[in-house]
Amino acid sequence: MAFAVVVVVGAGVVGLTTAISLAEAGVPTRVVAAEPPSRVTSVAAGAIWGPVTCGPADRCYEWSRTGLEVFSALADEPNAGVHPLRGRVVAATVESPPKWTDLLADVRILGTDELPAGVASSWSYTAPAVDMPVYLEYLLSRYADLGGTIGYAAVPSLAAVDAPVVVNCTGIGARALAGDDSLVPIRGQVVVAENPGIEEFYIDHRAPGDVDYVYAFPHGDVIVLGGTAHRGAFDLAPRPEIAARIMRDCAAVFPALRGARVVTERVGLRPYRPEVRLEAETLAGGRTVWHNYGHGGAGVTLSWGCAREITSAVLAGAASA
Repeated sequence: MAFAVVVVVGAGVVGLTTAISLAEAGVPTRVVAAEPPSRVTSVAAGAIWGPVTCGPADRCYEWSRTGLEVFSALADEPNAGVHPLRGRVVAATVESPPKWTDLLADVRILGTDELPAGVASSWSYTAPAVDMPVYLEYLLSRYADLGGTIGYAAVPSLAAVDAPVVVNCTGIGARALAGDDSLVPIRGQVVVAENPGIEEFYIDHRAPGDVDYVYAFPHGDVIVLGGTAHRGAFDLAPRPEIAARIMRDCAAVFPALRGARVVTERVGLRPYRPEVRLEAETLAGGRTVWHNYGHGGAGVTLSWGCAREITSAVLAGAASA
């Protein structure tokens, strides 16, 4: 079956994954993006598997299942930047692990005698962790091996893209490109420091107001420390006072971080909407645009599940044409 070229708009983790999924299914693709992967939100992710800050819960659960399968397999790929990571979540109130943790094999609720001061509940598990700069390079190489090409240029409108099928993976850019005011940025800032030997992740749910987070995701010689969730903020320059707060709070949990050399700081805008938008829209002339955005803090986790769903839909559409 011959396919027309599908154009994927956006070169973050969602866009690259979608383009790869389509290409591996035999659909010719090309990617158009305003910026390279090294300058998009994806590179600022922690990142560990887990469908956080996204909806709807049932669809995200299934997309996450697919992501868990793919990332678990990628842990055997030496150049993918994916590795299994064990760690713990702590909370100030009595909480239960979220529903999606039943996809994991080793979730354990910590006993009261294991809880530090100020912690009312905690659980541990192992999940795939992703070193995003490495992983994005892996995706670029995988896409290039499939014959995929990427052109860097601003896209003025989806209607201006010359293709019978377009996939909109523009993250927060979809706010303007798709005219979607329900899509809002949640600004995240992280500090990447030299790892003094920390081997487990840490996520703290105790910060008030859901604005300042405390988390740590080790990736070999470096560790990603966070973080923030500033809703409605669009600024991308690191804020020095936030970086100082992150280092202070993370060092309170891991004293070995005191004096650790900062390698870099990163800022990204999580594209949040009440529900991920994964649906088709008809453009003038009978063309189709598939929207694939609004993944909130779970772009990495949901990327393969959403990509596979779109791939199946494109293949089905071509078969019925």
